[in-house]
Amino acid sequence: MDLVLFGPPGAGKGTQAVRIREQLDVPQISTGDMMRAARREGTPLGKKFDEYMSAGKLVPDALVLELMKERLSKPDAAKGAIFDGFPRTVAQAEALDELLAEMGRKIDQVVVLEVPVEDIVDRVTGRRSDPTSGQVYHVRYNPPPAGLEVVQRKDDTEEVVRKRFQEYEANTMPVLPHYDAKGLVKRVDGVGSLDEVTERIRAALGA
Repeated sequence: MDLVLFGPPGAGKGTQAVRIREQLDVPQISTGDMMRAARREGTPLGKKFDEYMSAGKLVPDALVLELMKERLSKPDAAKGAIFDGFPRTVAQAEALDELLAEMGRKIDQVVVLEVPVEDIVDRVTGRRSDPTSGQVYHVRYNPPPAGLEVVQRKDDTEEVVRKRFQEYEANTMPVLPHYDAKGLVKRVDGVGSLDEVTERIRAALGA
């Protein structure tokens, strides 16, 4: 199954993608994570990403799709993938459709996690991560183990969260009609415990 997971920044897409990934036995594909890894490893694509990202410019869709094609051709993605953080524009959605069609595949379902901005502010400002493993915690909802030194990302502030939410509504929400027209969109209440939200997603997927 090829599944797109949508939701505003801080809605818990990444966390839920990991949980659903295990159930569907397909990889989670996060373009952000892949681009950071490519830059860190200094791959040819990573060097191109670095040129744009270091200058504060958006990475062209063509390069992102090249990375996506590379990832989808790996054996673990043969049965499908969970797309987390991509597509973010109608042009990217159309390009992803074309890329999957070349592989004899298509987007099967689209899940939208719906979370009010106030809840996201609460979630994000309390978010902490383990700098070694990358594991993410929350000071209230999913506290780190005692003694573990965790850090807060510099941009996990209320001001940044509200700005990102506005950008999501302005830029990414317009992508949904592309999938709505195909009857693929399932809207899921993203407020609640991790288990509650996971169960809602599973129910929406008919899993």
